[in-house]
Amino acid sequence: MEANQPLWISAGEASGDIHAASLLGELRALEPGLNAVGMGGPALTAAGCDVRFPMRLISLVGLTEVLSGLPRIVRLLGEVKRALRETKPRALILIDCPDFHFRVARMAKKLGIPVYYYVSPQVWAWRSGRVEFLRRFTRRVLCILPFEKDFYAARGLDVDYVGHPLMDQMPLAELDAIKPDPDLLGLLPGSRRKEVAALLPEFAQAALMLRREFPHLRVALARAPGLDPEYLRSFLPPELSIEGAVEFHEPEDRYRMMRKSRVLLAASGTVTLEAALIGTPTVVAYRLSALSFAIGKLVVQVKWASLANLIMGREVFPELLQDKAAAPFLAARLRPWIDPGPEGDNALEAARADLAGLRAKVGGPGAAARAAGIILNDIRALGR
Repeated sequence: MEANQPLWISAGEASGDIHAASLLGELRALEPGLNAVGMGGPALTAAGCDVRFPMRLISLVGLTEVLSGLPRIVRLLGEVKRALRETKPRALILIDCPDFHFRVARMAKKLGIPVYYYVSPQVWAWRSGRVEFLRRFTRRVLCILPFEKDFYAARGLDVDYVGHPLMDQMPLAELDAIKPDPDLLGLLPGSRRKEVAALLPEFAQAALMLRREFPHLRVALARAPGLDPEYLRSFLPPELSIEGAVEFHEPEDRYRMMRKSRVLLAASGTVTLEAALIGTPTVVAYRLSALSFAIGKLVVQVKWASLANLIMGREVFPELLQDKAAAPFLAARLRPWIDPGPEGDNALEAARADLAGLRAKVGGPGAAARAAGIILNDIRALGR
């Protein structure tokens, strides 16, 4: 194995792209001159990785969406396999996105390339039998949620808990200094167009209902990368679509908006953990196709959808899924936190207090550095 052979790093969605970029930075801090190729997005590209395959090629949600994109994914897997043969990377580092990455891991194993899984797939949520796949096809699994290590240990798999990379990526000390605006409702309708199309009309109607009841209320909306303001505005009712009716915030400003908001209405995903770490009470919503949701009800093995609730082991964020992710239900769950009277303030403070212990459970900063050290030490032990 040539000393300058690259590592292959693969991320399939926006949060994984950011985690991959942080990891690559820490790998290079330990091994200056380290080369990396693989799959990712703008963050991994900016970190200096030779991104051969843009992650947008596998940006799909739900069973029916995956089925419609299957021919494209099959072609992509063939191209990845050819690239792995030609590149002969020292090792493969996969980040989340198991439906695609498990197939890549199988290829790498057959090609004699060691596989490391950073940001362990959520096998605890459904299809826990995939633990056996990880045992067979990966050298090490590095998990970022505190309850995952016990889950794997109970199934005979030794994994490394490195902490959550968000603790490095979020400027929490700076955010803590921002005083929440008592009149601001923040909307986070997701990063994918299908999510936004399903949720933003309901989020906007809920905001409108609350504004009619509480005229002091203002509305802010965080724009995800790749979604322009005009696209988002197309889902707003006339009263909110006029210029200035909604405050639009750029992707890089979303943390400040989240901290500034009195409360948030958010699509289920990493953003709900971000909201919990920031300390802003949040109502969580999500919708899938009817078929995806019906199958999910049969196979999902956890009680909650949001990471904040899973980490705390109880419902700190109300969750409204599928038919419940509709404006009247969303407004009803937000109302007790928005009411400016004594009861509303008490409910809001109780919700904020509920979040106070979550940071301690997640752990301190340094996840990417710990993961980089574990991976490089193991690669070197193999003489690669």
